[in-house]
Amino acid sequence: MDRHVTSIRRTLASVVPRVLVVAFALAVPSAHALAPACPPDRTSLTTDELLAEPPADATSVVLEGIVTGVFMGADELGGFYLQNDVADTPTGVFVYAPRQEPVKPGDRLRVEGRFGHHHGRPQLARIDDIETCGSGRLPEPVALELPRDAQRLQDFEDVRVRFGQTLTVTGHHELERYGSLTLSAEGRLWHPGQTGQFDDHDHAERRIVLDDGSYRARPEPVPYLDDRGTRRVGSQVTGLTGILTHAFDAHRLHPTETPQWEGGSRPDPPDPATDGALRIVTANMENDFITLGERGAASRAERQRQEAKLNAALLPLKADLITAIELENRPAARERLIERLSQQGDTTYQAVRHPAPGTDAIKVGITYRADRLELLDAVADQDRVHHRPPLLAWFGTPEGEALFGVVAVHFKAKSGCPSSGDVDRGQGCWNERRTAQAQRLAQWIEQERRDELPVIVAGDLNAYAKEDPIRVLREAGKRDLVHAEPDRAYSYVFRGQSGQLDYLLGPEGIAERVGEAGSWAINADEPAFLGFDGSQPAEGPWRASDHDPVWMNLRVD
Repeated sequence: MDRHVTSIRRTLASVVPRVLVVAFALAVPSAHALAPACPPDRTSLTTDELLAEPPADATSVVLEGIVTGVFMGADELGGFYLQNDVADTPTGVFVYAPRQEPVKPGDRLRVEGRFGHHHGRPQLARIDDIETCGSGRLPEPVALELPRDAQRLQDFEDVRVRFGQTLTVTGHHELERYGSLTLSAEGRLWHPGQTGQFDDHDHAERRIVLDDGSYRARPEPVPYLDDRGTRRVGSQVTGLTGILTHAFDAHRLHPTETPQWEGGSRPDPPDPATDGALRIVTANMENDFITLGERGAASRAERQRQEAKLNAALLPLKADLITAIELENRPAARERLIERLSQQGDTTYQAVRHPAPGTDAIKVGITYRADRLELLDAVADQDRVHHRPPLLAWFGTPEGEALFGVVAVHFKAKSGCPSSGDVDRGQGCWNERRTAQAQRLAQWIEQERRDELPVIVAGDLNAYAKEDPIRVLREAGKRDLVHAEPDRAYSYVFRGQSGQLDYLLGPEGIAERVGEAGSWAINADEPAFLGFDGSQPAEGPWRASDHDPVWMNLRVD
């Protein structure tokens, strides 16, 4: 007699009556293709009966089923999934067996162990014996589609499934830490503040987490990277197949077939402006600090990488004017920025001296090409509603003809929420403060207006396109000069939702003079660990900041 069968019989003869012996569903619709059933010499319950009335944790059970997913590596889940082969009622259970001999997908097994739960899911652990009864093909995966089947996912947890549709990477904030990506149906997820659909905050019916067959932190290597070492938001995968489960408050899929990725290519820089047009750029520099150990680089090596990345992000834009956001509030930081920008050939940049930069650790700045523009004057708004005083500069041609004003702005961030007062009421905390800042900005611009010259608002407003601060500026006559369809514009990705925080706004008159315009998607779509202080800093402009630079070509003839 086979030694595995003998072992099982001896175990059953020695256990007390309360021990429960369970066999996975034995129906075999295609005996010639699926693995043959184990010998029918055990009292059995169907899997549905087991899960409908599960035994107490630590109860000894014997389960029979077909292996559908194997994750037995040292850095993986440490086990495998067993599933019945009843097509209309597929049911699966995870078997935690980190020290057992490897098994293969398609094997029919009889497993003796203790029933219990892990991360809220039923499983078998403390394995006493595994008997292989045969091998054959896998049960067909359950075909699922989002958002149509979102409410049915719980019915197929721990079961082999397939999403035949195209799913898009919408977030990678847990890729380095846990090896997981957030995928979404029907394209990337948009922040409700960008679309105005404030009642849909998480798009739960469109989300699924692509996990990596492990719950280990800091996987090495980071999974799902392409040959450039990245996995951008916007990448797509079709026909994703694996084991669906639920852990850490989300439905997850551990793939049993290697995902085949498409899209997500890195963009080239925009072509230089032509026909005498001026290139205007706003760029959040994400703490461009020359002082080490403050809010930017912690070491000299990090600072060198940070400067190299910022150079690679700004120089290819060939800007005539840049509003720099999150510049260290020191004159030396402004001067260092000028030195870096002036590296491109004969181009020489100058900086607008901020007359009242305030006391915050960061400030806004304006730099410009002196051979293309002449600075006529500059003023700052010291109203106490602002955390970082806006800087308004008036420019003309080198010949002295007045052209326009540009105001560099950085509104209050959504982070650091108070415990009461200006709390999150659907548009992030501090929305009341940002709205007041927008109202004051519009009023101040009118006060400072000169000879009916248009004023361009350029900076990080920390508000999405349909939120109150942008509404206030829109009502004051400012429109988006870059994006014709703001509900599909983005310069920032937060927790898997894309949206626009960075703007070039202006009156209708100047909008008619805008040619090519856009965001250069070098930052928001890239994983954070590629940044200057990340674990795998990338060469080039990729993740030079957490915001994408926004640019436009402005005709001045």
